[in-house]
Amino acid sequence: MRAERLIAVLMLLKKHERLTAAAIAEELGVSERTVLRDIDALSLSGVPVYAERGRHGGFALLPGYRTDLTGLTVDEATSLLAGTGRLDSPAFASAMRKVAAALPEAHRGRAVDAAQRVLVRPEGFVREPEKVSALGAVQQAVFDGRRLRVGYRRRGDDEVRERILDPIGLIVAGETWYFVAAVNGDERMYRVSRMSDVEVLDEPAQRDPQVDLDEIWQRHRSAFRASFEPVEVVIDCAAEDLDRLGRAVAIHDTATPNAATVRARLRYADRTRALRMVWALLLEHSFDVVEPDWIHDAINARARDVLRTP
Repeated sequence: MRAERLIAVLMLLKKHERLTAAAIAEELGVSERTVLRDIDALSLSGVPVYAERGRHGGFALLPGYRTDLTGLTVDEATSLLAGTGRLDSPAFASAMRKVAAALPEAHRGRAVDAAQRVLVRPEGFVREPEKVSALGAVQQAVFDGRRLRVGYRRRGDDEVRERILDPIGLIVAGETWYFVAAVNGDERMYRVSRMSDVEVLDEPAQRDPQVDLDEIWQRHRSAFRASFEPVEVVIDCAAEDLDRLGRAVAIHDTATPNAATVRARLRYADRTRALRMVWALLLEHSFDVVEPDWIHDAINARARDVLRTP
């Protein structure tokens, strides 16, 4: 039944060019949430479905996309349309080759690029439902390869900061949309629900022509999980500064690498607390972070954000 419904969604979009989720739901007799999940499944399968915002917005197929996919076997069609195919599945790979071959030459490259820039994952970092009013503009920037100016609010911070982002791709995991973008060449991941005042700029995005969103997702998800594990930060400081530093944080296992320097280990409950506390210490004390390596990158990125803030 689901494969038949996905075909029906595809045919409706082809016939009407643009439809809202509510209109599709009414036509098929299902809920809007079911329609949104079907749209995600079509995107995962390589069908270039995108959202347009505004009064006359809705879901549409990339211009030039054809649905005449003759030659698909039952296994290939099922793997493609069920949204559960794996890249290492022969049926899925064969179906995707036929999808690419069915596209007009003039639109094939754009459609393939658009398809690789959206990833649907069943799992997520969090599960709470979110409002994603900025999604339409973000999708437009991802597909068109244009820079974005956005206001972004970090977790636990009420202040909205302006950012200029180079879009890389979109990942929807569970109930949450994540926007993968670059800031001065550094890859970051943003929650779309925390974006506001999104503006697509008339500037080409600086990004690689190919992207592996699944690799990016797995890497960021592993880092997120690791953020809840205990963290030990090793620092070197001047011997005369140790007492003053010790009044601000508990110090463990001190050692003396040389006559002028003391090595200390600071322990924190997780990565988030470690980064916040070490950043605060650096604002008032002088010391060098020896390890772990990730905290160097995080502190440098935060320092660059502060310098860019007016």
